[in-house]
Amino acid sequence: MLANKTTKRLYLIPILSKALDVMELLQAERAPMSLEAVFQRTRFSKTSVYRILQTLLHRGYVARSGDGLYRLVSLPLKLRFGFASQSSEMPFSQAVTQSLQAAAAASGVDLMILDNRYDAATALKNAEQFVQSRIDLVIEFQVEQQVAPVIADRIAAAGIPLIAIDIPHPHAIYFGVNNYRVGYDAGSLLAQYATDHWRGQVDWVLGLDIEEAGPLVQSRITGAFEGVRSILDAIPVESFVRIDGRGMHEKSYRLVLDFLKRHPRDKRILVAAATDTSALGALQAVEELKRGKQVVIVGQDCIPEAVEEMRKPGSPIIGSVSHEVNEYGPRIIEIGLGLLRGRSVPPYNYVVHRLVTSESLRA
Repeated sequence: MLANKTTKRLYLIPILSKALDVMELLQAERAPMSLEAVFQRTRFSKTSVYRILQTLLHRGYVARSGDGLYRLVSLPLKLRFGFASQSSEMPFSQAVTQSLQAAAAASGVDLMILDNRYDAATALKNAEQFVQSRIDLVIEFQVEQQVAPVIADRIAAAGIPLIAIDIPHPHAIYFGVNNYRVGYDAGSLLAQYATDHWRGQVDWVLGLDIEEAGPLVQSRITGAFEGVRSILDAIPVESFVRIDGRGMHEKSYRLVLDFLKRHPRDKRILVAAATDTSALGALQAVEELKRGKQVVIVGQDCIPEAVEEMRKPGSPIIGSVSHEVNEYGPRIIEIGLGLLRGRSVPPYNYVVHRLVTSESLRA
């Protein structure tokens, strides 16, 4: 009777006990075992055995050979990944950081986070700090293309694998959206609006670009212009104008305000913004000049502020392309673990994007 009371007070976790039993079995056997063999020896449910083995495999405690056999490996040191965020003040960057933090915690990875502050010099200092800290893998999210080779070279010289988010870096695995395609979808939405509301008549097509990010990110605006042309092929080439909003609110606001003041009589203007932050800057200019019925805007990233704006009836922001930021953390951590474990990883890894419109939000 005393033994039973003692057992009840142990507060055991059944699934953890089963996982330890599986590990002890693999250790005792000193030879690879199949899923079926582990099931037969433990008599746990086959579903439980499979989930335990998959979890141990994901965390690096067991390895699986090509013929599906499992073996216990030496317990790994906890991996340390370094993440240089684009800017703690940018909503999309904040969302990427949160996604990575959650995925790293779930995978047992320590994540060292530094803030690039949307600044090239800071990004370079952060890269050097990662090298000095002997990080196992670096995840780089910075906007300046010109400093990308310098950062990548410092990290490669230290023998550290590198994953670059949205901006390609030499020696790095790329993770992010297909920039041309997300731009094309945004442009197509703008053109369809002009077709439905302005009988296909357009005075200007503005592209709020990010010149410092380089050609790949700039292809968002290239794609947007092609998306417009795919539906409205009669718009003259001189009506397409690219201006460098840097993806930032204040600069985009000032540039669009100046443009609208210089064209007070034009009443059909399409705006494709490289980011939602830039789109919100354009919106401020449009509202300040009371030209909300003459301008429509589509952004990128689908940040909460843009979604809230799209819900307002008659808002000039009619859409945004969601980059599905919740996928970033799990997929990047998975890629990083694969690299460190010697798996083959594609050089370009694209997120599946989704067009969100004011109409779809009301549906």
